[in-house]
Amino acid sequence: MLRPGFPGGKRLWNRQKETFRRGLYAAMSNGSRTHKAFLRRIAAAVYPPYWAGEAIYRQTGRGNMTNDDILQEFRDAEALLEGHFILSSGLRSSRYLQCARVLMNPARAARLAGALAASLPAEIRAEIDVVVSPAMGGIIIGHEMGRALAKDALFLERPDGVFGLRRGFRLEPGQKVLMVEDVVTTGLSSREAIAAVTREGGEVIAEASLVDRSNGSADLGVPFFPLIRLDVPTYEADQLPPELQAIPAVKPGSRKEAE
Repeated sequence: MLRPGFPGGKRLWNRQKETFRRGLYAAMSNGSRTHKAFLRRIAAAVYPPYWAGEAIYRQTGRGNMTNDDILQEFRDAEALLEGHFILSSGLRSSRYLQCARVLMNPARAARLAGALAASLPAEIRAEIDVVVSPAMGGIIIGHEMGRALAKDALFLERPDGVFGLRRGFRLEPGQKVLMVEDVVTTGLSSREAIAAVTREGGEVIAEASLVDRSNGSADLGVPFFPLIRLDVPTYEADQLPPELQAIPAVKPGSRKEAE
């Protein structure tokens, strides 16, 4: 492949990248499972732009995105909230990152997913067969992670209270799964989703999330790679500090007061 560095080189380089990408995708869609896995390893090793996001090609970790950069993405989307919030775990907090808002812009969602994909160790990226995420919060970031990693993205639902695959989704026996969530607080939802993947025949090899707000306490049973850790104290409802007691509690995304 030609590299940019001479007049017209960048245009030719972009054409070659696109030709290579299309060839890889065509081969992976038509080949056997073993053949697909082999091609994925080639792509992971020699062609990182479509494996970890074009915007962070030739960069390490999360690229050039610092914690401040990531938080600024939330601020720009008016998704960094302050007040008195009831988390999905039932715990209370004075700060909340509303991932639905930060992900509503496709370009921003792609940037964050690209940075998250790049934060995964290369050996884990090379093993991933499919991305799975729990509905509802994990669907958008799971889909964008599938795009960044060039993998299919499925989601779990629990209409009866137990996670499972629906809508024709299925896992092949032994498929290596990356679990993707928007936010991890206690890790309970993640563990339930991981257990569901096991029941469906897959194997979760790691979990990734946009935000870890567990203060490092979440034990998922698999390697965990959050894009950012938000170390904000959480409280039981009967153990609130005075400043939170003075503010009506709300569930993020709802205008209705919880109490």
